[in-house]
Amino acid sequence: MKKIAILSLHLGYGGIEKSIVALANLLCKTYEVEIACSYQLYEKPAFSLDSRVKVIYLLPDLKPNREQFHQAVQKKKFIRACKEGLLALKILRLRRSTMIHYIQNTDADVVIATRDIFDGWLGEYAPEGVLKIGWEHNHYHDDLKYADNVVRNSIQLDYLVLVSQALQKFYAKELRKSNCRCVHIPNMIDKIPKKVALLEAKRIVSVGRLSKEKGQLDLLKIYTLLIKAYPDWTLDIIGDGPERGALEDFIAFHHLHNKVVLHGFRDKKYIDKVLSDSSIYLMTSYTESFGIVLIEAMSHGLPCLAFDSAEGARELIESGKNGYLIKHRNFSAMIKKIEDLIEKKDERKRIGKAARESVAKYTGDVVLKQWIDLIEKK
Repeated sequence: MKKIAILSLHLGYGGIEKSIVALANLLCKTYEVEIACSYQLYEKPAFSLDSRVKVIYLLPDLKPNREQFHQAVQKKKFIRACKEGLLALKILRLRRSTMIHYIQNTDADVVIATRDIFDGWLGEYAPEGVLKIGWEHNHYHDDLKYADNVVRNSIQLDYLVLVSQALQKFYAKELRKSNCRCVHIPNMIDKIPKKVALLEAKRIVSVGRLSKEKGQLDLLKIYTLLIKAYPDWTLDIIGDGPERGALEDFIAFHHLHNKVVLHGFRDKKYIDKVLSDSSIYLMTSYTESFGIVLIEAMSHGLPCLAFDSAEGARELIESGKNGYLIKHRNFSAMIKKIEDLIEKKDERKRIGKAARESVAKYTGDVVLKQWIDLIEKK
């Protein structure tokens, strides 16, 4: 039986971590699977992990201290900031040395790196004969410096897996002079729910990490304008992150406590329940490499709307057929489409039905076959 090792920064909450767990849960049915994590953020992984998957924490007693450093700087506690800065350097050195040591001594047949910096270490230090695969989840979003880092770190890999067709084409061109071959394998959903959302509830929902690139402040601004005409429609936001305080301030200032619920981080069962009880899904991300939350919402039969600045949404949504893409982050256009869906129940159901039908190619069985085909290539 082949052994697969997956290199992960941590197994906390996040889109990359959710994808890692989903893939490990599928691969362990065929292979021996081990996840090597730099950090242990929580007592157990944030997402449910198959007991057959072995997890190794390389720095179990250390965690990133970026937040502590920034807090010390903001409060002008300079001695504390210096201490936190020195600790940060120590943590980064240990992250590098422990991961390289793991790579050098692995007995895995295949190693999958999930961060661009891990790609570089894997390419340089993996034992001979190991199949070296990079797995790039992020969109460079016109940040060519980031894209250059991915290219530089991938040169010595055998394969670079990209979660979107657009990214596959871009990096294939950039890596054409290397031996690294670029492959498109999308992220996956666990399964398509048996029950379809009824689309009767006056509820709008959005799921994702609360961070600036996800655009939840724009989501609240749009909602504030929308409820002037439709005050009985509520908004559920599932997720947590550094922008939560800003969202709470906005909600308080606009007196939205009875209309907007910030649910925080929740498990899949909870999220599925909220999705199934909602009628419209909104994504206001500035950038999105793939948009797994869109697929999950679509699998429930929810009509989904997103700004086309979220690159991954452009691959998932065919505007007017299985959802709507709004150009140029135009709030008025977004509100108009939401109003159309609110007013026209038949349109909600038509779009939702087409959305659900379009996610079949992202199920675990379909995506797993693509990974096995890659792993078994000679």
